[in-house]
Formats: sequence, structure tokens, C-alpha cells
Amino acid sequence: MTDVARKGLALLVLAFAAFYLLTQPENAADAIKGAVGAVGDGFEQVVRFLSELFS
Repeated sequence: MTDVARKGLALLVLAFAAFYLLTQPENAADAIKGAVGAVGDGFEQVVRFLSELFS
């Protein structure tokens, strides 16, 4: 992917995120909470795996 295409795609993603945030703030907050929760759950599973592996 070229630098121009990458920058254009990043700009489109940021514009969509800003539009979504401004038009539907409650849904945007729920989406962020869900994403953070998923990352936290994944991290917890990795820690559990490593602790079982090394115990």
C-alpha cells in the first residue's frame, strides 16, 4: 500500500469516527466500552495462559 493510500485511508477512518461520535455519542461510547472490554478480556486470557504455562 502506498503512503498516499495509507494516509487517505487513515483520514477516512478518522472522519468516520468523528462523524459517528458527533451524531451518535451514546452508541460510540458503547462501541469504545466494548472494544476496551474485549482487549481487557484478551489480555486476561494471555496472562492466565502464561501463568498456567509457567506453574
